[in-house]
Amino acid sequence: MIRDPETEKEWEVFHSIRSVEDPEIGISLVELGLIYDVKVVGETAEVTMTYTSLACPAGPQMKQDIENHALRVDGISEIIVHVVWNPKWDPRQMASEEAKMQMGIFD
Repeated sequence: MIRDPETEKEWEVFHSIRSVEDPEIGISLVELGLIYDVKVVGETAEVTMTYTSLACPAGPQMKQDIENHALRVDGISEIIVHVVWNPKWDPRQMASEEAKMQMGIFD
């Protein structure tokens, strides 16, 4: 993740979406480094994320899963998911060590 959550509510949203996996890879989006930011203002959570590629066929499903999980947090009534392409996702730099091992990235 590029920016760590700053408030308790942001951490709650972050932990709620942590269980969302890329359905093709089977690894958490958080562990893959695809979640760039979580912000909460009032009852609105904003999540900034990317996909593994521009043509990611699971992208819409992952976005919906993020929305569904974020809305499970008490006090969150609206979720906005921003899909961005900058910075470009690089698993060698952005994925956790565990995710790299699961993907066979050993450098």
